[in-house]
Amino acid sequence: MKRSIGYFLVLILLGAGWGLTQPLSKIAVSTGHKYFGLIVWQLVVAILVLGALSLLRGRGLPLGIAYLWRYGLIALVGTVVPNSISYQAAVHLPSGVLSILISLVPMFALPLALAIGMEKFAFMRFLGVVCGATAIVLLVGPKASLPDPAMTPWILIAAISPLMYAVEGTWVAKYGILDIDAVQLLLGASIIGLIFVVPLALVSGQWLDITRPWAAPEYALLGSSVIHALVYSTYVWLVGRTGSVFASQVSYLVTGFGVLWAIVLLSEAYSLWVWAAMGIMLVGLFLVRPRPESA
Repeated sequence: MKRSIGYFLVLILLGAGWGLTQPLSKIAVSTGHKYFGLIVWQLVVAILVLGALSLLRGRGLPLGIAYLWRYGLIALVGTVVPNSISYQAAVHLPSGVLSILISLVPMFALPLALAIGMEKFAFMRFLGVVCGATAIVLLVGPKASLPDPAMTPWILIAAISPLMYAVEGTWVAKYGILDIDAVQLLLGASIIGLIFVVPLALVSGQWLDITRPWAAPEYALLGSSVIHALVYSTYVWLVGRTGSVFASQVSYLVTGFGVLWAIVLLSEAYSLWVWAAMGIMLVGLFLVRPRPESA
């Protein structure tokens, strides 16, 4: 009983931590820092944290071709592309709306899995996808849903990030990660991603000089990067202890805490349309959740 309560507390902490990264990202872009520069230092922090965890566990990092192209794919689809879009969208959209949109990951993942034959059609889970689409319509359709109508295109642009995460998850489920674990995979992907992004930041003029005096955006970037690395590693641990079905319930908490943190830290306020979209999105999450036998 005590162990079960402990797992629930870990789940709540994961949701609170992951949800906090959205408003922190909003703060990180508040003074004009560009996405490639931000991603560089996000990856540096991830390498330091995940590298330390790997050393403590005594786990090395395999570098064969079969591993390297996996690292590269995850770096591109799981970090560089979605994070570039997320940082740009954070300039234009409320943080709470971004937290709602990230819930689209499993709703994108289901049709992808159906397309490659990994899942069989199930009407209730299909309704979950419909709920996700309905939530998007509520965000972009009514004139009163967003503070500024100019934000509307950014809803659709921001939705590319959860699509990329869904592609990443579907690919991993289909082809596997050989004999490494998720922490090693993310560490390898972070290293490859850093090698890829540093030249882009320099060429595009987006390099972020962290030797200048720090203010809220720099501290927010550091906090978000550390939190992400720690909660991801903890999530992997939780999956190993409780199974993917239990651990996947963190999705509800990430969305809820993300909206809550945005209200507390950024004083955001939302229309009834946004709250309705959030409610429908959470229903969709419930409907598309993994089946117990597929854990």
